[in-house]
Amino acid sequence: MRAAPKYAGSGDVRVGHAADRDRRRALQGVGAAVLAPSALSLLTRSFAEGRARDRARADYSAAAGLGAALGLVVGGLVADLISWRAGFFLNVPVGIAMVMLALFVLVELWAVQPIVPLRLFASGERSGAYVTRMLYMGVMIGFFFFTAQFVQSVYHWTPLQAGLSFLPMTLVDFVLAVQVPRLLERASRPQVLTTGLALTMVGMAWLSRLDLHTPYLTGVALPMVLIGAGQGQVLAPLTSSGVDGVAAADAGAASGLVNTVHQIGSALSLSILTAVAASVSTSQAAADIAARSGAALTGSAVLLALALAATLTLILPARTRPHERSL
Repeated sequence: MRAAPKYAGSGDVRVGHAADRDRRRALQGVGAAVLAPSALSLLTRSFAEGRARDRARADYSAAAGLGAALGLVVGGLVADLISWRAGFFLNVPVGIAMVMLALFVLVELWAVQPIVPLRLFASGERSGAYVTRMLYMGVMIGFFFFTAQFVQSVYHWTPLQAGLSFLPMTLVDFVLAVQVPRLLERASRPQVLTTGLALTMVGMAWLSRLDLHTPYLTGVALPMVLIGAGQGQVLAPLTSSGVDGVAAADAGAASGLVNTVHQIGSALSLSILTAVAASVSTSQAAADIAARSGAALTGSAVLLALALAATLTLILPARTRPHERSL
């Protein structure tokens, strides 16, 4: 008789354990019900992304080809400019680069997911913004490169002093840049942009008159004020024009293209300006730096004139059409 209660108690324990197992299994089932669709979704997404990567593989190859083509353009142009001739062998890199660029365009035309959608260039305003930005940023890189060399070699300033010598430009640039939204309330985007380009061009032409006897205040600092005032009005409108009117699907590509032409312009223009500077030489080291800096900055003024022409012929007409905004 004593065994019965013991058996009953063991049965109760077994029943309790079974209930616990049932609850755990129920919870596991709920968890599986929740996780299964998520897992399937992740697998489906991974499969789709894998297919997208396969489709875009040609685009990565096209991007690599574009980089190689740009490298050949820079190298070929530098070789021609340094030698000041256009011999066949010196033009071979440029010729190969042109072929590679043409192939890149063909690949992008047929690519399912192009890295650079060519429809971005359908807008005259965006195309003008890309060209202008490429030229302008190359000029500014050259400006910092050659002006820093000048003040250190001719004035014999330390690197710290050379850095401080750019303050007139930096301060004016900052003041004008924060005022651009207010300027755009009173004038159109092309007006602000062309004013900034013109100021930068005048300042660069003034600065290009450098020689051994150029005083800092009137020969360097005051031109820098004009350059800073110009840059403060140029960059924001250029960025806006580079992404204006694009479809939502192309917003990332347009933004990336703005940064790409920024980098391309810096490399290409600095290579050209360096080659122009290398063509000038004198018998004295300091005079040599002064002459080379002046030649490079003169080339910068010419590039700015081309940038201004691109703005007037591409951006200005596009922004003054009746169906487009004026700001």
